Amino acid sequence: MKTILLLATFLILCNNYAYSQRAAKYYNRGIDRSELGDHRGAIGEFTKTIEIDPGFAEAYYNRGNTRSELGEYRGAIADYTKAIEIDPGYAAYSNRGNAKSALGDHRGAIADFTKAIEIEPGFADAYYNRGNAKSELKDHRGAIADYDKAVEINPEFAEAFFNRGLAKLQLEDKSGGSKDLHKSVELGLLGAFRAIRNL
Repeated sequence: MKTILLLATFLILCNNYAYSQRAAKYYNRGIDRSELGDHRGAIGEFTKTIEIDPGFAEAYYNRGNTRSELGEYRGAIADYTKAIEIDPGYAAYSNRGNAKSALGDHRGAIADFTKAIEIEPGFADAYYNRGNAKSELKDHRGAIADYDKAVEINPEFAEAFFNRGLAKLQLEDKSGGSKDLHKSVELGLLGAFRAIRNL
């Protein structure tokens, strides 16, 4: 009896390994297709991965990224949500927040960016993106606080300086806004020249 149980366990493990290897093959092909710009092909490969292994969080996450690249934000949100259910990582929350922002759900986006920050407090992009969502809701003070944190984490974050400058200008802080816009140019964001000319 003990031999039969060991044999059955061994066969189950071998079968699971074979499924895992097959899923990984499709997943890697999806990554390759995505890197080559074949987004539709990548979605197909990630879908095959998920059919083989429905618990493969990275396949949902990367299918969500690919759908976002195509502007398919509702599908991306569904994929990020599934990835979060399986493995709640900060990147999936952050990317779901970006997809929600693209659809105009800035409050939902703020909730996702906040969750990403709770998981990974040093993730400057989450502060930056939350600041952008707050700016869309005209919460310029809240946006500035998030941009402050983004540039504290990454002092070379030109876009955060730029957007903080714009938020300061909205609050009629011309001096602070100008200083941040100039800093963004200094860091290589040459498009900021246009905003500076309009001061």
